[in-house]
Amino acid sequence: MSFTSLVFFIFLPVIVLVHWLTPHRFRWIPLLIASYFFYAFYNIWLLSLILTATFVCYISAICTENATTSAGKKASVAFAAIICLGLLFIFKYLDFTIEGICSLIELFGGETNFGGFDLILPVGISFYTFQTMSYTFDVYRGTMKAERHLGYFALFVIFFPQLVAGPIERPSDLIPQLRAERRPSAGDFADGARSLIFGYAQKVLIADFVGQFVNAAYADVYSSGGLALIIATILFAVQIYGDFSGYSMIATGCAKMMGIQLSKNFNRPYLATSMRDFWRRWHISLTKWFTDYLYIPLGGNKKGKVRRFINVLIVFLVSGLWHGANLTFVVWGGLHGLFVAIEGLLPRRENGNSIITALRTARTFIVVCFIWIFFRASTLAEAGEVIRAIFTDWRVGTTLSSLGMKAEEILPAILCVALLPLLESLPRYDTNSLPLSKTYAQSNCLLVWATLIIAIAVCWCTVLGENGLSAFIYFSF
Repeated sequence: MSFTSLVFFIFLPVIVLVHWLTPHRFRWIPLLIASYFFYAFYNIWLLSLILTATFVCYISAICTENATTSAGKKASVAFAAIICLGLLFIFKYLDFTIEGICSLIELFGGETNFGGFDLILPVGISFYTFQTMSYTFDVYRGTMKAERHLGYFALFVIFFPQLVAGPIERPSDLIPQLRAERRPSAGDFADGARSLIFGYAQKVLIADFVGQFVNAAYADVYSSGGLALIIATILFAVQIYGDFSGYSMIATGCAKMMGIQLSKNFNRPYLATSMRDFWRRWHISLTKWFTDYLYIPLGGNKKGKVRRFINVLIVFLVSGLWHGANLTFVVWGGLHGLFVAIEGLLPRRENGNSIITALRTARTFIVVCFIWIFFRASTLAEAGEVIRAIFTDWRVGTTLSSLGMKAEEILPAILCVALLPLLESLPRYDTNSLPLSKTYAQSNCLLVWATLIIAIAVCWCTVLGENGLSAFIYFSF
């Protein structure tokens, strides 16, 4: 089930109501059933995979905790890793790996006829695999106790708001909240509603609107001019942020309505003043996961500058591969890793005055947009053509046609880009801090949110009604 489906707008209020009407002791039952129903809505057979991961990690953690020897603990963790990561490999990387081997064979004159298994990529498998493995690793490290209640553990794995595209929750953060006795709160409902509105605005008003121009330009990069591709790449930066951050905000809103606080996944990443700063703000839960479970075990920054440089590159290359089984993602991750690693070797500087900060922010944004080319392009050849066109092919007359943009859509596209920073200020809109009377300030705030709701509804029903809403980009990861 998608957050943008009409079924979801029936599903959410029903499950929230049932959740609060159910006694605390039994709340996990309807919430678990609802989460399985939510996931089965995509494809019911996918439940077999997530159930396998759930039972394997549940049993593995208990065996790890009960093991009396180091070898026994390691064997239990290895068992979970082989099964869970093995499933991820088969469904996401098997074709990619075999095709790579076939390419090497053909490079040396051999012949292959591998056509690919074309397995369906289970929705959200990368996210719930990392979430279950973090639980297994934490139990192995002794930083948390194994969860003996299978129901609560299963709910931690498949909790529907953040199941498909994160944020990747730590067991020590989410499981205690699922177990805790919670009472309905007007504040939680209000915060949840604001997050939902904010998330849908990012998805519907911004991401899906500008995405149509990105898709048009990248559909045929060999015909699109350099200017059109520059605009499309900048719009893609806006699209992917609005799309992914929008999902995270909707997930946060859903959970908040049930008294559960999910971790923050974005913090105005395009205001970053360096690439390192960008990754402190972008997909924060994934960055923390790789830091704790890969970067630090590799040695982190405690084994010299050269080792730290290598460790950073490894983490980002793996991160790129995590996003997709394609060399474009590997290059995307590698470039980010290279810039972050180089920054780690340079002396740190103070932010300085506002002009210097603005210049650093602009520089970081330009670098991030350049690297986004590899993320958006279907192949390395397409990415290379985009870069070539940007530097050598500055056709102006065909720019709008390449973007599939009409003259009257220029202003709305500009407003979409300008709307993003304005939307980000809404969750911080505190009426008590306004230099107005409290009654007037509250009325003004309600007017802003009501206007936003109307704009979402109108855009949903008219502008996007012809083609329908697109799926969230990170569903494919």
